[in-house]
Amino acid sequence: MKRYRNPSEMERLCIPPDAKVRDAMRSLEDSHFGITLVVDSDRRLADTITDGDVRRYVLAGKSIDADISILLKEKSSAMPITLPDGTLDLQFAACMREHDIRQVPVIDDDGTVIDVVLFSDLVAIETDIDAVVMAGGFGKRLAPLTDNVPKPMLRIGEKPILEHIVGQLRTVGIRNVRVTTHYRADMIKSHFGDGADFGVAIDYVDESEPQGTAGALRALRDGDRPLFVMNGDILTRMDIRAMLTVHQQRKAQLTVGVRRYDLTVPYGVLETEDDWVRGVTEKPNLNFMINAGIYLIEPAALRLIPDTGRFDMTDLIQAMLVNGIPVASFPVYESWIDVGKPADFAKAQVEYGAGDPE
Repeated sequence: MKRYRNPSEMERLCIPPDAKVRDAMRSLEDSHFGITLVVDSDRRLADTITDGDVRRYVLAGKSIDADISILLKEKSSAMPITLPDGTLDLQFAACMREHDIRQVPVIDDDGTVIDVVLFSDLVAIETDIDAVVMAGGFGKRLAPLTDNVPKPMLRIGEKPILEHIVGQLRTVGIRNVRVTTHYRADMIKSHFGDGADFGVAIDYVDESEPQGTAGALRALRDGDRPLFVMNGDILTRMDIRAMLTVHQQRKAQLTVGVRRYDLTVPYGVLETEDDWVRGVTEKPNLNFMINAGIYLIEPAALRLIPDTGRFDMTDLIQAMLVNGIPVASFPVYESWIDVGKPADFAKAQVEYGAGDPE
């Protein structure tokens, strides 16, 4: 097991007690450890914030500019679980299994954090799911860039969007990837082949006519493994393993990645009753949870997809709700770009042009 984290890693893991929730989110995204440590100026541990704590906070619609003290009062565990320096690997693993956690801070006799041990340091983790990437769209809003190139093959830095996605899937242990294709499928197949050169096994679901974001999955209804499904024009640093953990804990048939979207109304909004004004709010800020185009789907849910016709993921969600099947949500607070318009394409070049979103 790796001992110890280097200083830059530990710096990314730690935030001061007077930090904002936004700072905790940035720390979690930068470290990819699923935990951030609240420490004093001598790096003595005061508390911990996990990926799940932040996602529950965001899902509740609360301000990310608030002090972390607000989040700490509401998080699931009252006291952080730690172990002393010198603890054996088997003891770390047993502790994590007992408490159903993925990280344990290591402290010295003074309570100073000297390391963080991850479950993945101790146990080789295989992700027992397959992936589907929807890559059949035309990308008309990005014309003329997409006049002869399918949108997932547009280059962000040195790699096509789809190659960034495949690299991210490989990093979390997904080895089987299906790519749905329609527009200029030949370019996608020529670049990726069977996926061996990219560390995965790729096969293709060809659509003679676009079937919708869920209709393309009807060919996979006989499978027996959960599917991680995402649109082929999305770049994100979302923690896929965290989403799988939430999906499994909730025993969900479908978990939808959701993204907070803030909208400021540029006018004063009046509350009226009959002919009377009862209140006024100047330029209110509204926030919504939007569909992030990322899903985890159990095989049973795919059986609700009809045999023919266009059928989108929103149709599948609605069908499940009508049939009384709960649909879980998973907040995506990390970097997320839907590369749909020229401005999004330019932003992606800045944020992801230097490397994969892993």
